[in-house]
Amino acid sequence: MKALKFTLKGQTAFFKKPDVNTYLYFTYGNIHKIAVLGILGAALGFGGYNQQDKKGAYPEFYEKLKDIKIAIVPLNERAYIPKRVQSFNNSVGYASKEAGGNLIVTEQWLEKPRWEIYVELNSNIYGNEIAESFKKNSFVFIPYLGKNDHFADIEDVEEVELKEEKEVDKLHSLFFKKYFEILKNDSLDLFEEEEVIWKYEERLPVLLEESTNQYITEKMVFTNARLELKERCKVYSFGDKDLFLF
Repeated sequence: MKALKFTLKGQTAFFKKPDVNTYLYFTYGNIHKIAVLGILGAALGFGGYNQQDKKGAYPEFYEKLKDIKIAIVPLNERAYIPKRVQSFNNSVGYASKEAGGNLIVTEQWLEKPRWEIYVELNSNIYGNEIAESFKKNSFVFIPYLGKNDHFADIEDVEEVELKEEKEVDKLHSLFFKKYFEILKNDSLDLFEEEEVIWKYEERLPVLLEESTNQYITEKMVFTNARLELKERCKVYSFGDKDLFLF
C-alpha cells in the first residue's frame, strides 16, 4: 500500500480537550487523527470549523478526508511529551466584559512534540494532491499543531510502500486498545536482562459526531510490550516498524 511518510514537530502544541474549565484549558497528550486531517486539509486549502457552511454536516477538511487512514508514531520517549502551563492576555474587544476588555487565558501546552506520520494514499481521490503538496512543501494554509499559535515543522517527506503483515507481536505506533491484548513479560531466562515494560494510554479523538461535530474518542495505547490480536484488523510494516492505521 502506498503511503506518505513525514516527520511532524514543533516548539509547542495545544490540542484542546473539550472539557469546560473556567481557569485552565487542558491539552491531549499527543496529536490525534482530527488534528492530522486538519494539517492535510491545510495543504490543499480546505476550510475548517470557522468556514463551515451551516448546511454542511462537517467542516470541509473532515468531509473530504475523513476516510483516509493514518498511523501516528510518537518520537518523544515512551510517547511522553512534557507539558507546561502558559498564561497570556487576550485583548480583543469582545474577549472579556471586564474594564479594558482584557482576558487572561491559561492553557496547558505540549513542549517540543515530535511524531512520525503515515498517511494512506490509495483510498482517497486527494491522495496524489496531498503527496505533491507535502513533497514540494507547498501549503495553501500554514499548518499548525492544534492552534495557530503553534506552527508545525514538516520534514523528511517521502512516499513509501507499506507491507501488510499477517502476524504481529509488537506495534511501533498508537493503536486501539480494544483490538489487542497486552501480554505480561513472563520470561524465565535468568541470563537475559529483563526489558522494562512501559505503556502510554489515553482516550484520543478519532471521529467527529455528525450532528454536533463533537469528538468521538477511543482508548489508544503506545507500548513496548508484546501484543496478541483480539479483533481482526490489518497491520502494516515499513522497515523495522509495525504500524496500526486507523
